[in-house]
Amino acid sequence: MEIPYKKTKRGIAVKITVYPKSSQHGISGIAGDVIKIKVNSPPAGGAANKELVEILSDKFRIRKTAIKIIRGHTSRNKVVEIEGIERINSRAD
Repeated sequence: MEIPYKKTKRGIAVKITVYPKSSQHGISGIAGDVIKIKVNSPPAGGAANKELVEILSDKFRIRKTAIKIIRGHTSRNKVVEIEGIERINSRAD
């Protein structure tokens, strides 16, 4: 299944649901237009957000500074902008 995204002025935006304090780590699937990502870190202190950025950076082979959470800093449901790319050729599996 292809990863859903929308083009932005700076790159692309993806909708993400984060599952903190999970025993697993990484992209766990796609539900509609939302990417499901499990992180080991708790949500307190932004640790889950930091781990989310690390996962996306590793998956898409881009620098962490190119990834910005533009909506949902304190929510499980987020919109993340990835700067400098125009499309995703990768699969979530």
